Amino acid sequence: MWWFGRKGASGFSASSTAEQVTQGIDGTGLTAIVTGATSGIGVETARVLALRGVHVVMGIRNMAAGEEIKETILRDNSIAKIDMMELDLSSMESVRKFASQFNSCGLPLNILVNNAGIMATPFSLSKDNLELQFATNHVGHFLLTKLLLETMKRTAIEQRKEGRIVNVSSRRHKLSYPEGIRFDRINDKSGYNSLSAYGQSKLANVLHANELARWLKEEGIQISANSVSPGPIATNLFRYHSLIEGFVGLLGKYVMKNIQQGAATTCYVALHPQVKGLSGCYFSDCSLAEASSQAADIELARKLWEYSSNLVTS
Repeated sequence: MWWFGRKGASGFSASSTAEQVTQGIDGTGLTAIVTGATSGIGVETARVLALRGVHVVMGIRNMAAGEEIKETILRDNSIAKIDMMELDLSSMESVRKFASQFNSCGLPLNILVNNAGIMATPFSLSKDNLELQFATNHVGHFLLTKLLLETMKRTAIEQRKEGRIVNVSSRRHKLSYPEGIRFDRINDKSGYNSLSAYGQSKLANVLHANELARWLKEEGIQISANSVSPGPIATNLFRYHSLIEGFVGLLGKYVMKNIQQGAATTCYVALHPQVKGLSGCYFSDCSLAEASSQAADIELARKLWEYSSNLVTS
């Protein structure tokens, strides 16, 4: 649509693709972890980062699907550096195992893309007895980031390069529950709304990035933490809502982004020099954007940080 072509301050627009926003950038020598890299924008993020010379480690649940993705990327880019490791974000045990294996393998870590996510699922609990969307979209990534942070710090110091943490959120973060985060009712099935619960988890992604940015700045560490909205994309995230899925299938290509456009903001924030020094920011269409008032709530961010810390250490 015509509005997709409007360029923001970065010089890019909603119609810009991940390849276009990283054109000419040399990521040789950098290492990135991309979660959820077997579907949707996760695949494209991994592919484009690898195309720019970044060594990509895919954190994925389905290793068979990951092998197919890896083969496809290598077929088109024979010199791509791409590996995969098993990771289930809904399980703290799996997250701890992944982080332990990565931290002990000796690789540096420059970029962490917290991309994996589920959307609007029927009510269910994770292996750790947490509402599944909150567990997968937020808690798993919160713990993963916490466990990988020392490796990122060491890499930033040794290479004298800014590390980057990118939380993939959504415009839906603006439509959480009225109180934002239901700290006392995370597992309340009776009051569960699948879309509001998704919004809650995406709000948590923004709040996590903001509070992490504050901590990193206070410690004087050269690592940024930002959140991004990919924009409306036609992906399989809508599979639990047949009406929405039907709309996407019928009209999606006219009013929504394709996968290449959807991955653009993630790749831009992960790799582009224009983003250097920016932290605690929210990006949409490859430009700075305004998040919700709840997302900008400093006290809510601190409360979520403490709540999440207690969850992963209990």
